[in-house]
Amino acid sequence: MMPVRAAVAGANGYAGMTLVNLLALHPGVELCQLTSRSFAGQPYRAAFPLLELEGRFLDEVDPEGVEVVFGCLPHGAGAGRAADWLRAGCRIIDLSADFRLRDPSLYPRWYGQEHAHPDLLAEAAFGLPELHAAEIAEARLVAVPGCYSTAAVLALAPAAAAGLIGSDVIVDAKSGISGAGRSPGLGTHFSELTESVTAYAIGGHRHLPEIRQELARLAGASPRITFVPHLVPMVRGILCTCYFDLVGSLDQLRAAYQDFYADQPFTRVVERTPPTKLATHGNRCLVAVDAQDGRAVVTAALDNLVKGAAGQGVECFNLAFGFDRTEALRSPDWWP
Repeated sequence: MMPVRAAVAGANGYAGMTLVNLLALHPGVELCQLTSRSFAGQPYRAAFPLLELEGRFLDEVDPEGVEVVFGCLPHGAGAGRAADWLRAGCRIIDLSADFRLRDPSLYPRWYGQEHAHPDLLAEAAFGLPELHAAEIAEARLVAVPGCYSTAAVLALAPAAAAGLIGSDVIVDAKSGISGAGRSPGLGTHFSELTESVTAYAIGGHRHLPEIRQELARLAGASPRITFVPHLVPMVRGILCTCYFDLVGSLDQLRAAYQDFYADQPFTRVVERTPPTKLATHGNRCLVAVDAQDGRAVVTAALDNLVKGAAGQGVECFNLAFGFDRTEALRSPDWWP
């Protein structure tokens, strides 16, 4: 099989850099274009000194001769370009939020602007392979979910599908600082964040509608969800702790999770609450199922830059182009 000619748009952000490093290991990929406004014209080694990649950054993707575009642009920046990439015959694996939500009316509320191409939303496959592998394999356009929504949906999907959620759901989520992106700012300044934990987006985080959308697909209607994210002073990792009144027994709940994830290569049910460090630097999501006084307590841990972004993008690419789903994503369990 000839390597797939790939472009990465926005290759100098944290998700983009992680993606390039993974794709460089993929025997079925030829990295032929990397774009970056801030690195345009500079050699790839300016951003990737340890990768043996020859070439210079472009400031825009040239879709001619490219088979797949990985979009790692800021939210809103790729939506206007996607139609041109599709017309040129490219498939798209998009890591921004531009195509995750099927309802275009949600974009002004959560992202502050109308969607540039609402006609494309209906054909975008939601890039969560545990739920949508068949759709991803056929789609021209794949929308990789957000890091928080990946963790929360994987923590709740088996219970929602089995009808075991008997109440409102509380999702308490904590993320490393890299989830805020690479651009510097006061909110991610070392002196502001070190030795401190803070909750944010109390009125509603933009990953919340993704969680609602996917749980509604599984259960017919989404439960009411209270989702509060927290920023913790570590580089990477997400831990979601989800609480809901349990329908049935704890044994039934655990059996539902074991069955749901039995054949999944990257999502694994574990016996004890997983620390984030056990999930980082790999494309894994670790889920633990327990209960307290009739209330389910489900935790999920993953790496926000890998399973929560770039690694899941590669997983979707593998499905879309007929590769083994684990290609370029096999990694040892790092501890400590």
